Amino acid sequence: MCGIVAYIGKKNAFPVVLKGLKRLEYRGYDSAGVALLSKGNLLVYKKAGKVSNLEDYANQFDISGHIGIGHTRWATHGLPTDINAHPHVSMDGTIALIHNGIIENYDSLRKELINQGYVFKSETDTEVLVHLIDNISKKEKVWFGEALRIALHYVIGAYAIVAISKDYPNRLVAARKSSPLVVGIGTEGDFYLASDASPIVEYTKQVVYLNDEEIAVIDLENDGLKLYNIGDQQKTPYIQQLELELEALEKGGYEHFMLKEIYEQPRSILDCFRGRLNTNEGWVSLRGIREYEDKMIQANRLVIVACGTSWHAGLVGEYLIEDLARINVEVEYASEFRYRNPIIDERDVVIAISQSGETADTLAALELAKSKGATILGICNVVGSSISRITDAGSYTHAGPEIGVASTKAFTAQVTILALMALTLAQKKGTITQSALHTMLAELESIPNKVKRVLESNGHIERIAAQYKDVSNALYLGRGNSFPVALEGALKLKEISYIHAEGYPAAEMKHGPIALIDENMPVFVIATQGNSYEKVVSNIQEVKARKGKIIAIVTEGDIHVREIADEVIEIPETNECLVPLLATIPLQLLSYHIAVMRQCNVDQPRNLAKSVTVE
Repeated sequence: MCGIVAYIGKKNAFPVVLKGLKRLEYRGYDSAGVALLSKGNLLVYKKAGKVSNLEDYANQFDISGHIGIGHTRWATHGLPTDINAHPHVSMDGTIALIHNGIIENYDSLRKELINQGYVFKSETDTEVLVHLIDNISKKEKVWFGEALRIALHYVIGAYAIVAISKDYPNRLVAARKSSPLVVGIGTEGDFYLASDASPIVEYTKQVVYLNDEEIAVIDLENDGLKLYNIGDQQKTPYIQQLELELEALEKGGYEHFMLKEIYEQPRSILDCFRGRLNTNEGWVSLRGIREYEDKMIQANRLVIVACGTSWHAGLVGEYLIEDLARINVEVEYASEFRYRNPIIDERDVVIAISQSGETADTLAALELAKSKGATILGICNVVGSSISRITDAGSYTHAGPEIGVASTKAFTAQVTILALMALTLAQKKGTITQSALHTMLAELESIPNKVKRVLESNGHIERIAAQYKDVSNALYLGRGNSFPVALEGALKLKEISYIHAEGYPAAEMKHGPIALIDENMPVFVIATQGNSYEKVVSNIQEVKARKGKIIAIVTEGDIHVREIADEVIEIPETNECLVPLLATIPLQLLSYHIAVMRQCNVDQPRNLAKSVTVE
């Protein structure tokens, strides 16, 4: 969602901040702005639209200065306009502030500040913060960093904040709660701040991840970086080494990040299980959850909480864990979990899945589960993320940076982790024989090469996409653990091509969606060999009887579906449990090519954000 970049040091800040904002464009945004401290002046430039709009606008004016803060905004309160863009400035023009998150009690704070004479220019909740800090600074006669700390006691909500003041030309202050913020420590006494590590990696690998209710004060004239909690107790910064490489943030010759990330899946799946299984010796192990294996096996139930694509991965995990380990699993939308007063206690294990590790709804669900005494585990991609810090334990997917907003390699990596988890628990519990485990491990090891074979069908898939690029609706069908694949395929099409699509269990089609089927309706069906194959063939016949167009994903060598489908896409044969890792690849490619043909912004689809850090 919103992105933050800031710099304080000896360099000219504007180029650093601007390049950082461009690195954050993948997160999704609708306006951008910067504030610079230059020669005793506070310079603020803001523009709706792309960062390039801001660049063109700001280059007409003074862009000097060695301290700068920048922001890309994803609108929550107020339309995406120049005025609503960040940074926001105090009435006297001394303090500038950028903010990710939502201030839930902004309305009451706003009314109180209006009563005290403050005039608001924007519709945002963020402007409340800068006026509140200014108000406290003047009333309490304290510098703006201390005023910010005091102000946070009055604020309800989530925030990552960076603020500067022209009265303190060598200082920068930042704070966070439930919204990520990382400080990079440069080699020349300079510092970089960002909402994720991507804008920092080309300058430094030494970083400090702020924890909830921590405040960072950076003073170029007085010992550099200092950390405090909201109670004003000083803390020792914990410096970590970034593993991220700059090359991972480039397109590498591909037209779009999404296509690059689809083609990275053989490697990302391999990296996900590398060192976690041994086929020859017949074992599988997730070290991150090892001490919680008994707790998971003895749990009343495992509850998976996630949103979007991660929720679909969780549904696949439900099939895998229940089938292989015979443990009760429930999958919940994280956004609904905390609001329906769930029955949960210390006998439950709650597993959060999130690519970014910062998803606000998922974090809130974890906090609720933790308050009820449940054990909480995490599956995420980003080292040092909020979910990795709040959970008792968990596993990283090691998929590498995912820049495209529509998730691809993160989904298959999450499913891979869940497969490893299911096999680990099944081995520990004794619900799988050693020979069956050996077979499953060997098959999992073969998946990366089989994904490569699926990718070789890209040209064929592109030709199919050309036939259906102009449709208005599409239906996706699957049974068993292919049903979540159908949901994921429909989501991909919706996200990047803006075509309405729905995923359904194949057997449920006749309970409603069949009314929509006609000669203009493409129906994408996962019809691979397995226990439900004959049933799926019958469902295909039902569609054909109503003149629907069938595009089927089938196992190599299939004859029956090929005879009745309009188009078939073959995938290699694999264990039925692992079909989602292969069947999802053609659906990703179909969505990608349809979106490109419709001239959609594939990597940054409208209205969407990569890391959803607000509820």
